[in-house]
Amino acid sequence: MGVKNKFSFDKKIIFLYHKNIFKEEKKTKKSSFKNKDKGVFDLILSLLVFDFIKNMDTKEVFELIDENLVDFVDLKFTDLRGTFQHMTIPKKEFTKENVEKGFGFDGSSIRGFSSIYDSDMLLKPDLETAFFDPFFEKTLSVICDVWEPEKGEPFEKDPRFTAKKAENYLKKTGIADVSYWGPEIEFFVFDGVDFSLLPHHSFFEIKSTEFGEEDGAKDGYPVAVKSGYFPAPPFDKLQAFRSEMVKILEGIGIEVEVHHHEVASGGQVEIDLRYDTLTKMADKVMIYKYVARNLAKKYGMVAIFLPKPIFGDNGSGMHTHQSLFKKGKNLFYDKEGYGQISKLAESYLTGLLVNIAPLLAITNPTVNSYRRLVPHFEAPTVLAFSKRNRSAAVRIPMYFKNEEKSKRIEFRCPDPTTNPYLAFSAMLVFGGYGIEKKLDPKKFGFGPYDNENLWEKEGLKQTPDNLLTVLEELKKDKILTESGVFDKTLIESYYQIKKEEAILSLRYTTPADFWFYHDI
Repeated sequence: MGVKNKFSFDKKIIFLYHKNIFKEEKKTKKSSFKNKDKGVFDLILSLLVFDFIKNMDTKEVFELIDENLVDFVDLKFTDLRGTFQHMTIPKKEFTKENVEKGFGFDGSSIRGFSSIYDSDMLLKPDLETAFFDPFFEKTLSVICDVWEPEKGEPFEKDPRFTAKKAENYLKKTGIADVSYWGPEIEFFVFDGVDFSLLPHHSFFEIKSTEFGEEDGAKDGYPVAVKSGYFPAPPFDKLQAFRSEMVKILEGIGIEVEVHHHEVASGGQVEIDLRYDTLTKMADKVMIYKYVARNLAKKYGMVAIFLPKPIFGDNGSGMHTHQSLFKKGKNLFYDKEGYGQISKLAESYLTGLLVNIAPLLAITNPTVNSYRRLVPHFEAPTVLAFSKRNRSAAVRIPMYFKNEEKSKRIEFRCPDPTTNPYLAFSAMLVFGGYGIEKKLDPKKFGFGPYDNENLWEKEGLKQTPDNLLTVLEELKKDKILTESGVFDKTLIESYYQIKKEEAILSLRYTTPADFWFYHDI
C-alpha cells in the first residue's frame, strides 16, 4: 500500500543507504546526524520504504525486517461488526515459514466467529497491505485473512474473504472485469465525549468549542447548527487535524482527493479517498478509521463515526461512489443517457433500490443509523435516482460532462458504522442482480426526478425507518447467499449479533422517555 516514489533516484539505493545508517548506529552507539536532521531524513526514507513493501517480493520484505527497521509486526483483521482486531508479535516470529502457516488465535473470543469447541483459527498476513504504523515506533502493520486450520481454507465468516469472493463473482458473471469504489467518509471530531449506560442512570455529553456554549471554551467563533459547510478558519477549527490526517494517509499509500469541514456543528469533517478496487478500498476504510481515532487521541479529542450523534443537525454518511469497467471501458457511461449513465448503470442502481431493506441491514447496521435516515438534513431517504439531487438515495454526479472514466453512481444511504467489506460486497451483488434481471427504474417508480423537493413529493417510496425491520428482510433474502459471495453462516451470525444489539439498545430507558412521557 506504499506511496509512489516522488524522487528520481533508485529506490533500492535509498533502501540500502537507510540500512547502512542503522548499521553505523549499531557500531558507534550514536547517530551521525543531529537529532532534528535525522528525524526529517528518517521520515523521508521511511516514506520510500512504504513503496518497497508494495513492490518487493517476499524475500525482500523479510530482509527489511531483519535490518532493524522493525521491532514488532501488528496483525490486524476485521470482525463481523466491522471492528479492527489485532495482535502483535516480535519481529523474530515474523518468518517466511510462520507467515505461510499463519498465526493462531482464539476465534471464540471474536463475536460471531466460532464457538468454544472449534475456536482455533489462523491469521495469514497479506504482505501487500503492509504499512509502518504511524502511531507506534518501528511497528509494521499487516492486514490478515482468517483461515480455518483443519480445513486448510479461508474462513467463510471472514468479511475480507467475502470481499474477495465478490470480486471473483463479478468476473464470473461476465458483466465486468473490475469494480471501483470511492466512499465519502464523514465523522465527528469532538473535544470530549462522556456517557453512561446503567439501569438507573444514563446520559451522554458532547463537548466542542464549535458549540460556543461552555465557559472557557468560547473563542468567539462558534459554528451554528447546519452551517459548517465551508467556513474558513478560525470558524473551521479542525484544519490542522485534517491536514495531518491526510499527510499520514498519503504517507502510508492511501491517496486522498480532498478534505473539508462538513455541514454539522460540533466538528463534523470529511476526508475523501481516491477510488480503488473493492477489497483494497475496504482495507483503506479500515485504516482510515484507525488513523482518525488514534490521531484524535493524540490531539486530546475523540473521533466518532456514529451516523447521528447530535439531534437536529446533519448526520454522518458514507456516500459510496461506484462503477464497473470491462476491458478498460466504463460500463456506466453513455453520452446520450440520462445524466450520461448507461441503461446497464440504471439496472444496477435499480438492483440496489428494489433490495433496499436487506441492503440497509448491512450498509446502515445500527439503531443510530435510522436517526440519520429521516427527511431533510441532506438525508437520502427517498428511493429514487436523480442528477445532482441529494435527497435521492442514488445521485448521479454531474461535476463534469463527457468524461467516461469518471462517470459513476453515488449510493448515498450507507453510513460509516458499516463493515466496508460486507457493504461493498452487498452493493455489488444487488447491483449485479439488477443487471442480470435487466431491471428498469422507471417501472418501479424510481425516477429519474429533477428539480423537485423529493421529501415533499407524494407517492415516493422511502427507506425503512428501523434496524429490526431491515434485519428481518436480510434474514429472508436469498440473493446474497445464492450469489456464492455471502456464506449462510455469515448471514446468520451477523443477523444474530445485530438483532441482539438492537433489542438491547431499544430496551434501555432514555432521557427522552422522561421528557415526553413523565407527565402522563
